[in-house]
Amino acid sequence: MSATASFEVPTPYGPRGVTVSYARVGQGEPLVLLHGIGHHRQAWDPVMDILAAERDVIAVDLPGFGASPGLPDGLTYDLPSTNAVLGALFGALELDHPHVAGNSLGGLLALELGREKLVRSVTALSPAGFWTQAERRYAFGVLLAMRRISRRLPPPLVERLARTPAGRTALTSTIYARPTRRPPQAVVAETLALARATGFDATLRAGTAVRFTDALADLPVTVAWGTRDLLLVRRQGIRAKQIIPRARLVRLPGCGHCPMSDDPALVARVILDGSR
Repeated sequence: MSATASFEVPTPYGPRGVTVSYARVGQGEPLVLLHGIGHHRQAWDPVMDILAAERDVIAVDLPGFGASPGLPDGLTYDLPSTNAVLGALFGALELDHPHVAGNSLGGLLALELGREKLVRSVTALSPAGFWTQAERRYAFGVLLAMRRISRRLPPPLVERLARTPAGRTALTSTIYARPTRRPPQAVVAETLALARATGFDATLRAGTAVRFTDALADLPVTVAWGTRDLLLVRRQGIRAKQIIPRARLVRLPGCGHCPMSDDPALVARVILDGSR
């Protein structure tokens, strides 16, 4: 069920109002899902029903992405502000230390929430923040190219491309290992979401100096990486395991950067196992 939550976040200039769009389904312990940069909460659609059989699942549109408005003046798209926003969202939705799973940027945010002890477990799918500078520059270059292309393509052309397997591959093969599995309407929606994401540029700028370095010793952590991730290459998963030695490192065979569509059953099982 789609809904919005409005709440205040403290800033040095006084409280600022934030509105976040989300979808909620299922019963059980709460599980919050966080998408990657330029995406929207519908990235989680392939696994939502599976997860909802055991969890109260809340898929969030991050501020400035999907249906969520951008951040107001006084809040920036850096990690401290996003932590504050998500912590306030948990309070608004009466979520007491939910489980959290995130992909890419969302994986980094999930780990940051774990570092702040705001959640009870973390599952990070190809999380940002474990890159070398060269790997980061490559990933940001690819993301910027994807953004430019999405903004230059007229929506009617996107719709025509999405009707064919070749067109869906051209539009999404950077993030999916099996792009033809994506429904045409999903490809159209996520291409338009990337083009219209008001928080994209500021979020990318804020990520320039980001490196995750906390061992998260007191929290259950799962880090999972697709073997066919073309954006954040899988050796970054080994680096994540070195930084978080107690984390469970899971290989996702045949999956790309956004594995939820490539193998929904496997990804759902990894998330559920990580939140038990």
